Amino acid sequence: MSTQDITHTIVNSLEEKKGENIILLDLQGIASFTDYFVICTGTSDRMLDALADVVRRDVRKTHKKKGRLEGVSRDGWLLVDYGDIVVHLFSPDQRDYYRLEELWQEGKTLLHIQ
Repeated sequence: MSTQDITHTIVNSLEEKKGENIILLDLQGIASFTDYFVICTGTSDRMLDALADVVRRDVRKTHKKKGRLEGVSRDGWLLVDYGDIVVHLFSPDQRDYYRLEELWQEGKTLLHIQ
């Protein structure tokens, strides 16, 4: 199981569940705590929960790897931590506020699905 295979599963799961503005950032050599960020927007609390659930279920089923969930959907930011991959699920307002893509702009954008 490679990290790229897991990121592929995550992105596919988010896309199938109608996640919006999905970005895969390669942070290898830039961040000491992870290799990849996956950033995605969900339009409601329920959608954020559904996105987190589908990612955790599909990665566990396909790759036998558990992700640690942090945050609550009503705050507009959920995080699923796989160590070498961190998935950020944002409400539109929180994504605009935190602007992780700009903060980590040194990273290489490997994928951007509008």
